[in-house]
Formats: sequence, C-alpha cells, structure tokens
Amino acid sequence: MGHLIYGNMRVEFEDRVLAHLQIVIVNKLRRSESFAVSWRDANEVGDGRSAIWVDPSIPLYFKFDGSRAPDIDREWLLRLADSADSSTGLIVAGRDGEAVVAVPAISIALGSRKANGANGSTHGGGRGRRQR
Repeated sequence: MGHLIYGNMRVEFEDRVLAHLQIVIVNKLRRSESFAVSWRDANEVGDGRSAIWVDPSIPLYFKFDGSRAPDIDREWLLRLADSADSSTGLIVAGRDGEAVVAVPAISIALGSRKANGANGSTHGGGRGRRQR
C-alpha cells in the first residue's frame, strides 16, 4: 500500500490506484487548478467518506510501496480525469468504477506532541491510527 501525503494528512491507497491518482492530480496542478478529492473510508476509521481540497500551494508527496511502476489503464485514467474536472471533484474509484476504500490519518502538531484522529479532532477519543 502506498501513501498520498498532503499537508498534515496521509492517505493509504493500493499502489496501482495511487499511480493513476498521481497522473490525474499532477496534471491538474500543472494547470494551477484547485479541486476536491474524495474517497470511501475504511471501516477502521469510521466507514464514511473523506475529502480534501487540493491546492497547488500545498506540498504533495506520493509514496509507493512497490519498486515497480504499475501498468496504467488509459480508460480508467480518463474516467478519473473526467471526475476531477467535474463539479464533484475527483472521486477515487477503481478500474471497475466501484469506490476505492482508503485509510486516512491526520497528524496535527500540538506543542511537542501530535494528535491523530480520523475526523481531524484533537479532543482525544479519536479512532484514527497513529502515524509513525
């Protein structure tokens, strides 16, 4: 599983999904376009949906688990690009069109400690996974 790291958020995606997202996202950012990206959350973080607003001014990092670049499916890529250009933003879907499940983790610096939570809360009791 690879990671999309955006600001203080790390989202875990399968490498093949992440490779397709990288192409779509980079192409949008090259045109200085801001847009929303949304996905379905895994059960372990609440089984809801999450979204981020992607802006060219915020650093973005793609970390792949595997050493080989996955094959790119042109039709899938075009569907993701069309989604990114729509008013709903980029809805992360698999090759089959089904929603992709991802594991988001938010890390917010609070003085000398960090707090994590699937909902971004720093009030404790969050069910998010700790970032390493």
